Amino acid sequence: MSSSETEKPKRRSQDEKNIPSASDTDTPTTSAGSDEEKPVSDSDPNDPNKSFGVAPDGGPTAWLAAAGGFSLVFCCLGFANSFGIFQQYYLADMLEGESEDKVAWIGSLPVFLQFATGMIGGPLFDRFGAKLVASSPTLPNRQRRLGKNARTDSETHTLPRSQVIRPAAVLYIALVMILSVCTKYWHFMLVQGVLMGVAMGLLQFPAFAAVLQHFDKKRGVAMGVVISGSSVGGIVVPIALSKLLNDSDLGFGWSVRIIGFVMLPFIAFSLVTVKGRLPPRKSNFLILGAFRERLFLLLVSSLFFAFIGMFTPIFFIPTYAVYRGMGAALAGYQSAILNASSTFGRIIPGILADKYGKLNVFSAGCIATGIVTFCMNEAGSNAAIIVYSVVFGFTSGSIISGATAALSLCPKDPRDLGTYMGMGLFVASFGGLMGPPVSGAMVHRYGGFLELAMFSGAITLFGGVLGFITKMATKEGLFGQV
Repeated sequence: MSSSETEKPKRRSQDEKNIPSASDTDTPTTSAGSDEEKPVSDSDPNDPNKSFGVAPDGGPTAWLAAAGGFSLVFCCLGFANSFGIFQQYYLADMLEGESEDKVAWIGSLPVFLQFATGMIGGPLFDRFGAKLVASSPTLPNRQRRLGKNARTDSETHTLPRSQVIRPAAVLYIALVMILSVCTKYWHFMLVQGVLMGVAMGLLQFPAFAAVLQHFDKKRGVAMGVVISGSSVGGIVVPIALSKLLNDSDLGFGWSVRIIGFVMLPFIAFSLVTVKGRLPPRKSNFLILGAFRERLFLLLVSSLFFAFIGMFTPIFFIPTYAVYRGMGAALAGYQSAILNASSTFGRIIPGILADKYGKLNVFSAGCIATGIVTFCMNEAGSNAAIIVYSVVFGFTSGSIISGATAALSLCPKDPRDLGTYMGMGLFVASFGGLMGPPVSGAMVHRYGGFLELAMFSGAITLFGGVLGFITKMATKEGLFGQV
C-alpha cells in the first residue's frame, strides 16, 4: 500500500474531528481558564434561570420597578384602606339612614375584587405583558454560538412592561373622577365597589409579578417596600379627605377630585418604571394544577381566614372611635395613624422574612393580629384608641406583604409568579368580601363591638395557626426557616 493511500484515511479522520456534532452545537463549551463567558445550556428551555440568569436582587431597574409598584399600591390599596373615612361620611351625610353593614359592602367589595381580579391580571402579565424594550448583553454571544437558526434577542429576551397596566391606569383615574359626582347608594356600589376594585386588580398584580422577577433572596424586603405604598397612601388620603370633607367648604365632589389629581403623577411614574425581567410564558392561561399542591392550598386557606378578620378594624376603627365618644375630626385621623404604623409593619417584617423565613413571619403576623383584634373593645379612651390603632397597624401590616412573599415559594418557574399570586389571592379575597359585612351586621344586631372583636380575632388567629401548619408541606418542615 502506498503512502498516499495511508494518508487519506488519516485526513478523513482528522476532518471528522473538526466537524462539530449536534450536541456540540447545542451546548458549546469553553476551555478551562478562558475569559470568555461560560455557555448557557439549552437542555431545558423551560428553565428561565439557564437562559436569563438568576434574579439580580437589586440594581437600578429592580429598585425602580419596586418604586413603581409602591406608587401603584399607594393609589390603589392606599385608597381602599381609607374607606373608614368614606364610611363615616356616608353614614353621617350622603347615605344617612342606611345600615352599617349595607354601607360596609361598598368598601368590602373593592377589597374582594382588587384581589380577585388578580385571577386575570396575574396571568395576563405572565402571558401578554411583554414589550421589546431592552436586550441582554449576554445573548448576542449565545446567538453567535448557537448559529443562524437560533432565535434573535428580540424573540428571546423581552421585558414585560405595562401593556396590562396602561388601560387599567386610565380607567382607574376616570373612575375616581366619576365617583366625585355619585349621589345614590347604587352609584357608589357600582363605581367605588365594583369598577374601581377591578381596575385596582389589573394595576397591582402585574406590578407585584414584575417586582418579584427581579428579586430572590430579598423578596421579603422588596415586597415590603411595594406594599408599604398602601400604608403611605393610607396616611395621605385619610388626612386629606378628612380635612377636605370636614374642615372646608369644597364638598364631596371636589374633595374626591383633588385626591384623583394627587394620584396622577404616581400613576405616570409607575407606567415608566414597572418592568419585568423574564419573557412571557406560553403555557395555559391558568395553572389549575397548583390547586393540587399542598403548599399552595394550605397557604391560600391560611390567607383566606386572615382576610376575614384583618379588615374589620381597618374599616371600623373611625366608627368605633366615634362610638366611644371621640370627636369626628380626631376619629377621622385613626385610619391615618393605623396606616402610618403599618408602614413599619410591612418593611420590618419583610427584612425579618428574608432572614428567618417568609412563612414564619407571615404566620406570626396573623397570630399577633388576631390577639390584638381581641382587645379592640377594651380601648375606651381617646389615648387608648390611638395606641390601639398604632399596635394593630404594625401587626396587620405584615399580613399582605408577608403573603405575597410567601406565595413566591410555590411556583417552580418564576415566570408563573403572577399566575400563582393571582389564583391564590383570588381565593383569599372571598375572605375580604365576607369579613366587613358580617362585622357590620354584628354591630347592627348587638349595638356594640364586643362580638365583632371576638369573631374577627378568632378567625385571624386560626389563619395564623394554619400558616404554621403550612410549613409541614415544605422540605424544611415545621421547625425550619421557611
